[in-house]
Amino acid sequence: QVQVVESGGGLVQAGGSLRLSCAASGSISSIETMAWYRQAPGKQRELVAHITRADSTNYADSVKGRFTISRDNAKNTVYLQTNSLKPEDTALYYCNVLVVTDSSRYRSYWGQGTQVTVSS
Repeated sequence: QVQVVESGGGLVQAGGSLRLSCAASGSISSIETMAWYRQAPGKQRELVAHITRADSTNYADSVKGRFTISRDNAKNTVYLQTNSLKPEDTALYYCNVLVVTDSSRYRSYWGQGTQVTVSS
């Protein structure tokens, strides 16, 4: 089994910053891709940022230039540095990892989410 745990969310004023972290643990051989998604009330879950094992990244247009995704392969951890936050960034932020398990199978896992609330 693989566990995925996010942290770092909170309440921040517009223009502020937060650093989200997501750690994966368990029966992991390697992690291929790691990503952050978010879901605001009444809206669909959307991709925020994505990073491959080779550190190739892509971002939603709405966060380009403000958010930065990075990963520490030794710690099986992905980070999302969020700067210049806006009220519309308010959402539950989820981490997703694509894992190669100890039995050489590819599996996708989600965390429970961490809440980011940006006040105006």
